[in-house]
Amino acid sequence: MIGMSVYLGTVPFEEHEQRIREMNAVGFQSIFTSLHIPENDASAYKEEVRLLGKLARELKMELMIDVSPSALDSLGFTLEQAEGLLDWGISGLRLDYGISPEVIANLSQVMRVALNASTVTHEELSEMKAAGLRLEATEAWHNFYPRPETALGLDDFIKRNHWLHDEGVRVMAFAPGDGQLRGPLFETLPTLEKHRHASPLASCLELIHDGYVDKVLIGDPGVSAESLCQFEAYQHDKILLRAQAAEQADEQAIATAAALHTNRPDSARDVIRSSGSRPAAMSSGKTVPAQYCAPRPAGTITVDNERYLRYQGELQVTKVDLAADERVNVLGQVIGEDVALLNYIGGNQQFEIIWI
Repeated sequence: MIGMSVYLGTVPFEEHEQRIREMNAVGFQSIFTSLHIPENDASAYKEEVRLLGKLARELKMELMIDVSPSALDSLGFTLEQAEGLLDWGISGLRLDYGISPEVIANLSQVMRVALNASTVTHEELSEMKAAGLRLEATEAWHNFYPRPETALGLDDFIKRNHWLHDEGVRVMAFAPGDGQLRGPLFETLPTLEKHRHASPLASCLELIHDGYVDKVLIGDPGVSAESLCQFEAYQHDKILLRAQAAEQADEQAIATAAALHTNRPDSARDVIRSSGSRPAAMSSGKTVPAQYCAPRPAGTITVDNERYLRYQGELQVTKVDLAADERVNVLGQVIGEDVALLNYIGGNQQFEIIWI
């Protein structure tokens, strides 16, 4: 599951609603909002929380809110009476320090609860389980880290997630946005430091496929229109690769490359091979003359020329750095932000090249 973050009180609610509808239309199913912000007054958000809950219910999206007991009090609830929030369209609460295992276990009987993935201990989980914690309603949420150089490393993150899964708890982490960013630092809001300023979609895919995460939320308020298109394509099992054409490349070959491709089922180690490109070239009856046979760093888009004999016309994208080959024409380069997406183009995966 992929979701988004909403920071109430920052823009008119109509702007939040427009963005939520846009992102829901391309597959976002979860909303996170925080009332646990010291510099803001949670009571001022009461009406907007109601509106957000109503919208989430309409769109069948889950809505999780980060609260402190004082913020909850501002909404007219206590932790012991929090189930009334379900009537507002709120699915559950992210909980942190100072809340007893018994209260958390009782909350899990009526709504979803999210624990702090980085700080919860085996002893604390054992106490919650002993008090009746409903594991199917329990998640562990990692934090996001606004300050550069303070987010988590991948290895320790994976170890932690394995342990949480062994305990029977699902895991959530944050990916960065690349549209409207959240202040005051505007340095993105990732869980992993390696994802700071990285592609939102690539970050989500790494967290899910390699980081043992069950749910990802975009920590920043927004993603760019280009990223939104990538999420929409991925919803239909297609990966969009943004690329820049080489000035020396043949214009017709560049135009032909801008199409929907499918990686061969026997996925190669070093390159992504378009399964339909060589048959299409053969059926056209045209030869591919040698032109601009340059070095091929990871993310290079190429086509085999006539010197490669029966491989002529095969379109490839390099996954690793390769040397120049007189049998291979270079057409262009996947932009840096999207090179990480190549890791998720496995056998039979569809992909499309978009020249920018």
